[in-house]
Amino acid sequence: MLLSRSLGEIKDVRSGEVWTADDLRAGMARCRAGFQAAGVGAGDNVVIGHGGTARFFSELFAVWSLRATAVCTNPSLTRNEVEHVLAFVEPKVMSRTPLEEGSSEIGGVPLLDLWSDTGITADPVAETDLLPDEDWPALILFTSGTTGTPKGVVHSAATLRARLRLNLEHLSVDELKHSLCVLPTHFGHGLIGNCLTPLAAGCRLLLYCNPGVDGAARLASHIDAEAVTFMSSVPSFWKVALRAGPPPVRASLKRVHVGSAPLAADLWQAIETWTGGAAVWNLYGLTETANWTAGAGPEAGQHRDGLVGSMWGGEAAVLSAEGEVLKVGEGEVLLKTPSLMVGYYKRPDLTAEVIQDGWYRTGDHGRIDEDGVVQLVGRRKNEINRAGMKVLPEEIDLLLERHPDVLEACAFGLPDPISGETVAVAVRLGDAAEATPQILKRWCTDYIRQECIPERWFVVGEIPKTDRGKINRDIVREACLASKG
Repeated sequence: MLLSRSLGEIKDVRSGEVWTADDLRAGMARCRAGFQAAGVGAGDNVVIGHGGTARFFSELFAVWSLRATAVCTNPSLTRNEVEHVLAFVEPKVMSRTPLEEGSSEIGGVPLLDLWSDTGITADPVAETDLLPDEDWPALILFTSGTTGTPKGVVHSAATLRARLRLNLEHLSVDELKHSLCVLPTHFGHGLIGNCLTPLAAGCRLLLYCNPGVDGAARLASHIDAEAVTFMSSVPSFWKVALRAGPPPVRASLKRVHVGSAPLAADLWQAIETWTGGAAVWNLYGLTETANWTAGAGPEAGQHRDGLVGSMWGGEAAVLSAEGEVLKVGEGEVLLKTPSLMVGYYKRPDLTAEVIQDGWYRTGDHGRIDEDGVVQLVGRRKNEINRAGMKVLPEEIDLLLERHPDVLEACAFGLPDPISGETVAVAVRLGDAAEATPQILKRWCTDYIRQECIPERWFVVGEIPKTDRGKINRDIVREACLASKG
């Protein structure tokens, strides 16, 4: 099984273009023939340098039909970044992107334009599974390293099938019937959660990737026009969308997922209100686990900062400060799941660091209760060491964003000659905000311990995000320090 023999249609919300299941299969056949003509076969890497379109999915399925490996990259990479990635993965070919308009190769790798080449002839694709019941390295997604050492997450066909099956055990066809994707398709949340899951169920996929602020203002109108029943995004998207435009009026949304970053309880509730009563779930997952691995639904009393709920297949544990693996307690979150990656591409050293005795070390700090419910506290790698006291910046972010004048916050550490590190924070205030750093600092004293209260405050017009909608604290730190000269 998977993907579904009754593949649904894909519609581009911006252009109105619709690809039926027959169109997708015809596109897949065309791409398969083009790849074969270029010498692509089982075991080869194929870089797909674009995304967010029906053509992207035709190419992806064509690669899989050849038992080759699809390497999905960010379309906004610079030429130097592209060359860096290509040198690392050594692909047979790369599908053309606007970056290489008119070129036949980049970094010595042939570029294919599968859609303009009139010489491609293809036999129809039979009504068969698009992700066959065999196993091979099917997908590589990058989590970092487009300029430094690349970190490519390898998923096999088996780990992808496992994740999709588990997702469909927790989502109904009725919920997925009209699914909207607002995320990029080159990372796990957007590709596997938002797109492959509804396609695997034979449902309709609506593409509205990377809408930006202007697009977020029109979100509700698209939800109403397309009778959207399901969507999933990141907290930073919702912080924009809730302020950018009115809520939908048709109440078609049945289910909404939020993930990839900590979700504050008040934002969780605000999303529920905006959607008109949809079931809003906070989901936990990483690219290494093929996206969603745990979820917390809208049951009464479950709006708590960092609550990610129970596992969607597999097991969760924590690694205590004493090095014990505990099913109940607090520490680094460990996961065992059938959707765990094969490993990091060409990096057995990194793989061995994070996969130990079958457990994946997430790097997230959290706690698990007697019922197996997981609640996240923060990222261990982001810890600020203030005179030996460990401060998790995510806690500070979530607290400050409860203040009515604060739209966004990002805490980070700065070197300090006395305490080693001191706590700093960037805050983006609302247009009518009256709060000052001094007021916010005093406000914090009622809610968090003294060592967590930021000493350095930066009021900024924007907090930069990655292309996945996540905050990179190193970039925020550098931007704040540069702004102060």
